[in-house]
Amino acid sequence: MRALTFDVNVPGFLRAKTLGRFSEAATFGPLSTLRLRDDVPTPVLRGPEWVRLRVLACGICGTDLANLSYSASPAMEPFGSFPAVPGHEVVARVEEVGSAVRRFRPGDRVVVDPMISCRVRGWPEEKICLSCREGRHSTCELAGEEGAGGSGASATGEAVPGSSPETSPAPLRRGLTIGYHADLPGGWAEEMVAHESQLFHVPDGVSDTAAVLVEPLSIGMHAVLNGGPDDPEADVLVIGSGPIAFATIWALRASGFRGSIVAQTKREGEAELARALGADEVVKPGVEARQVLVETGALAYQPIVGEEVFSGGGFPVVFDCVGNRGSLTQALRFTAPRGRIVMLGCAAEISRLDLTFLWARELELKGFVGYGTERWRGRELHTFEVTLEGLRDSGIPAEKLVTHTFPLSRYRDALSAAANRARSGAIKVVLEPHEGSGDAREGA
Repeated sequence: MRALTFDVNVPGFLRAKTLGRFSEAATFGPLSTLRLRDDVPTPVLRGPEWVRLRVLACGICGTDLANLSYSASPAMEPFGSFPAVPGHEVVARVEEVGSAVRRFRPGDRVVVDPMISCRVRGWPEEKICLSCREGRHSTCELAGEEGAGGSGASATGEAVPGSSPETSPAPLRRGLTIGYHADLPGGWAEEMVAHESQLFHVPDGVSDTAAVLVEPLSIGMHAVLNGGPDDPEADVLVIGSGPIAFATIWALRASGFRGSIVAQTKREGEAELARALGADEVVKPGVEARQVLVETGALAYQPIVGEEVFSGGGFPVVFDCVGNRGSLTQALRFTAPRGRIVMLGCAAEISRLDLTFLWARELELKGFVGYGTERWRGRELHTFEVTLEGLRDSGIPAEKLVTHTFPLSRYRDALSAAANRARSGAIKVVLEPHEGSGDAREGA
């Protein structure tokens, strides 16, 4: 089948780190280890609970760009395996189901939870980690270990009828997420396989364009449901102008939040999108952002050296959807005493970060990754299910996030648009492995 493959190796690392700052050729061009191939083996069912999928569309994530440029933290390296087919924001159609699959049949449209749980790894019930038992498989504690018997074994560890060590796939290698896994190709491919537990039906009223956003929207939803304001009418600040910031704004409104949302974005088109998704006020970094802080009652002071500081006022909850020194420094200054900073940006190594106000204001800094089991309106649902209900029922135009769509053959144009948002105006860039397979708009 046709797919993009990416390998992690020393020559690729050296080219990306030395030449990548000057040329995209070293990150996703001919000098990189990202390749479009027509000879990638079509994935096969790994057992009776597995499903083969035809990919309709797959988004490009900031973490994909970070991995291609080798700018992601090495701390997560033990939880992936390569070479891999990237892509974890997937909407697909079911092509084939295993003999034990009951919830899906060929032709169904689905979205894929890319996190690889203990169950997907084939561990028997007694060996499933605490996080996976609690439905929080984004923090699976065995992600750095080889799977049990994904090799023709069911989720209970029982052998697949008719299988043998000679004919069954090897146990799954280490890895937390589809798209960064040598054995489970992601959505930058024509086809992929997933365990039944990773799949969720797409309602008829939800388009492919909206459905391809379920994964990033669910990141925002998970953070809102577990770290959002205790007072549903409080004021919140959302820092960031990328897909996760907009996903957070959408999730706040889709979950019923009635308070004021202040969004901080950089460009006018982003401001329009933030308002369309539910922001009440949109400000630019710097003077405009400072003014809204002062309007909350904050008093400004200038230390003898260093940046301006504030006392009083502030926002009860600040969502940092950037995760760098500047955004976290701002969040520490803009959060009200005893307030909460919700960390959604993939913060890694940050030098010279002043944490004074974390303790001086008794702030809570809470990080979130992925999704899991949520308590939602009296029911226990996966975050994807909550998000799909929001897409179906809220009337908030999440599909506006998708600004560019490209066929797989134009992957370099797609990645360039995603990596150069100021130039391209991109928010979410989507790849379609089968040209014309979905209903997303054509790429600009």
